[in-house]
Amino acid sequence: MRLSFKCRAPSALLGVFLFLRPLLLLAANDVSATPDDPNLWLEDITGEKALQWVRAQNAVSTRQMESAPGFQALQNRLLDILNSRERIPQVAKHGPLYYNFWRDDKHTRGLWRRTTLEEYKKSVPAWETVLDLDQLAATEKENWIWHGYNILKPSNDRCLVELSHGGADAVVIREFNLNSKQFVPDGFTLPEAKSDVAWRDRDTLYIGTDFGPDSLTSSGYPRIIKQWQRGTPMSQARTVFEAKPSDESAGAFVDHDHGEVYEWIQRAPTFFTDEMFLRRGAQWVRIDKPADAIIRTFGKLLLLRLRSAWTVNNNTFPAGSLIAANLEDYLQGRRDFSVVFQPSARVSLSAISETQHYLVLTELDNVHSRPWLLRPSGGQWERTPIQAPAFGSVGIEGIDPEESDDYFVTETDFLTPSSLLLGAAGKPGAEKIKSLPSFFDASGLEIQQFEAQSRDGTRVPYFQVGPKGLKLDGHNITLLTGYGGFEIPMLPAYSPARGAAWLERGGVFVLANIRGGGEFGPQWHEAARKENRQRAYDDFIAVAEDLIARSVTAPKRLGIEGRSNGGLLMGVMLTERPDLFGAIHCGSPLLDMRRYNKLLAGASWMDEYGDPDKPEDWAYIQKYSPYQNARAGRAYPPILITTSTRDDRVHPGHARKMAARLEEQGHQVLYYENIEGGHGAAANNRQAAFMDALAYTFLWTELSR
Repeated sequence: MRLSFKCRAPSALLGVFLFLRPLLLLAANDVSATPDDPNLWLEDITGEKALQWVRAQNAVSTRQMESAPGFQALQNRLLDILNSRERIPQVAKHGPLYYNFWRDDKHTRGLWRRTTLEEYKKSVPAWETVLDLDQLAATEKENWIWHGYNILKPSNDRCLVELSHGGADAVVIREFNLNSKQFVPDGFTLPEAKSDVAWRDRDTLYIGTDFGPDSLTSSGYPRIIKQWQRGTPMSQARTVFEAKPSDESAGAFVDHDHGEVYEWIQRAPTFFTDEMFLRRGAQWVRIDKPADAIIRTFGKLLLLRLRSAWTVNNNTFPAGSLIAANLEDYLQGRRDFSVVFQPSARVSLSAISETQHYLVLTELDNVHSRPWLLRPSGGQWERTPIQAPAFGSVGIEGIDPEESDDYFVTETDFLTPSSLLLGAAGKPGAEKIKSLPSFFDASGLEIQQFEAQSRDGTRVPYFQVGPKGLKLDGHNITLLTGYGGFEIPMLPAYSPARGAAWLERGGVFVLANIRGGGEFGPQWHEAARKENRQRAYDDFIAVAEDLIARSVTAPKRLGIEGRSNGGLLMGVMLTERPDLFGAIHCGSPLLDMRRYNKLLAGASWMDEYGDPDKPEDWAYIQKYSPYQNARAGRAYPPILITTSTRDDRVHPGHARKMAARLEEQGHQVLYYENIEGGHGAAANNRQAAFMDALAYTFLWTELSR
């Protein structure tokens, strides 16, 4: 099982603002750090003055974009796509049943539902509703947004449902009976907070939450873990672990893994390091490992995924390796490893899953998915390839590792509608059981892969999607996107919205695999972390320049888009190389890197960007921080900045202040802030359709001038 619970990168990939004491303090603290900033008042998330400014900006952007030709038709089409009943309902198996969460035009907030595998294979399955979020929100008069659930193993009859006010990261947690399909009277309930909760057994939870003063880290996440017994008030829960206030977070979780039950505590001093403690009787035993290595188990095996090279017993395992040892032997001090995966210059490990008898590894070979089945045999690992598309991405997930070798395969690329297949280890082929319809006309389009040379000579791959036989005359309207952070790879995927709004209209789409991401493993990420951050921006610039040099497009026809950490990338492009681009969409961004560590979850990302309060770190951060580098009198391309009031991960003050500064300096800027939506910027399909239509209309309009 995968044991690291952290997934808190400011990725876009995705509520009523949570009036939590720590968040309000973080929103307004340490103003003295930047006394010369006239826009600090915009950090007051729900302040009436700030919201009046937001509403005025929204009105201008909405009026301008809604009057653009084709906006309403595009918004309607995107909404139809998002509400389509032909979408693939992704499922998770619990006991004999397969669960899915679903939104459409009749279920705006969504349905949690379940069915059997036999039904699921049908084109129109019969679903049993487990929980109707629209009905619940109406009954309780709350703005509930689904945030997930935590099943009680192995009985699969209880769960902890997570409900967010409007889509924020913080949630209310309530115990739910899956047999009666009702919330449990007097069951476990946690108030709104950024909580980590795990079942120890039917009557006991491990909880990390906001217990009051000094119970959260400087990043706003739990630092105290308690054991809570049913029938007692939460105030009587027993403390089992405390992390430091300066840590990123702490959490506990329990894994039921091939007949073994493992209870773990994870203390994360930084985003990319942790300490792992395994419960042995009444004791918590710390696992000896490199601080940045990620632990998994596979039955009785301990797996270590290395982010940096590790020398042990005179053997050196390179960064990006996956190695295995018998857990009991390891705890006794023996260090006898088998190599499960070893990287090469252009091959990295992307994902790990498992079935009853096999590990499933998805490797990236020059950003192409290559999945394998691995089975331990005599201290070695037998490898069997799984078929994958040439230019696509493959996601593989074991369906029930406790009971079967069945797995789901999701295949996707830029132009082929995604498919879901059912496979079984040891059996040839896989059965296609679901497939998206063609939401846009991809005839006459092709996928190509190219490489640009960055400033330091590094080869940076990128995918280009556009018409076959594209005329290389510099006139093609082109959209370039990237991310370049937190070791997150950017992979080919079928996007109906992008296809309908961009490709079908004759636009070219480009995805850049810049450093900082995970396309080539941890070393690709490390190459652009902290003081080396500029390399990610140099890579993106190199791809843009290569597109222009190849006459695919020209600066006035080249638009760029990025969100979250990718929004920071957009801000840097605006201030560093405005001459290269004709329009920019900057979504849910980090932009004020002088104060990012003081706003909401920002402190947790200092392991990625550095600490701006340290002079040696600020020396390199200030060179690219967009808010500090915006200048009057420079020619900047038009920019659309979008965010959400309810984003409690990346503070909306970043976007607000940047828009205000650009406007003050006389630049062309549009701003739109969704009142709901969390870090994903949309709380339902209608909002998502509007936000996408807004961005695509802005980009196409500006690049067509």
